[in-house]
Amino acid sequence: MITNPPPGRALVTGASSGIGAATVRALRAASWDVMAVARRLDRLEALAAETGCDIFVADVTSSDDVAALAKTVTETGGIDALVNVAGGAVGADWVAEADPDDWAMMMELNLVSVQRMIRAFLPALRENSVGRGVADIVTISSTAAFISYEGGGGYNAAKAGLHAALMALRLELVGEPIRVVEVAPGMVKTEEFALNRFGGDEAKTQALYEGVESPLLAEDVADVVRYALESPAHVNLDLIQMKPVAQAMQYKLHRGPLHPKI
Repeated sequence: MITNPPPGRALVTGASSGIGAATVRALRAASWDVMAVARRLDRLEALAAETGCDIFVADVTSSDDVAALAKTVTETGGIDALVNVAGGAVGADWVAEADPDDWAMMMELNLVSVQRMIRAFLPALRENSVGRGVADIVTISSTAAFISYEGGGGYNAAKAGLHAALMALRLELVGEPIRVVEVAPGMVKTEEFALNRFGGDEAKTQALYEGVESPLLAEDVADVVRYALESPAHVNLDLIQMKPVAQAMQYKLHRGPLHPKI
């Protein structure tokens, strides 16, 4: 018998802005209970006032913060879904010119922190999957995991490592009712991702999106996350790559109106 899992309780990292905040909104609108996690209390409080989500201030690169978060979550009923959104790019330098500290930070943000969260919350997911029939680990990676580009070497490497780790995790969990879902967006226009990458340079940020008709929005990615979580319990969407129509590849981007070649 095909069954769609009912709304449960999800933990969403990176919830203070962008895809994380949009995911909280999408899941709350679909009747999920949500624990929103981020570093900025003011942003979390505003999101809680808007959506009714629960909040927890934590830095996912801190083992102590993650341990405190796991303790709170376990004591309040556990979770049915872990949604790893927190991540980011630092700089756009070429490989031979990049600061190794920037690369180390990207590995920590995009790869090690996800492993830290999975290690902390897998026991709770296993426990809740018994009664619900399924639990989920959904992680936002990037098309940068699959196609490298100039100035993106560190970010490419971090996201490629994340993709490899998620494939290994799926193999390791086979036989358990736990789905491992990877969502890999291309160009997404959010208020902070590119701005952070370019060190707050607004001109560079605006140039990135200039002339691109309808880049993806955070809400588009959030809707895919919701769809994956609400798919029939026996269906695992292993890897979802999504790009705006204007972007055929990282290096093939159309600027200007879309129109048929007639």
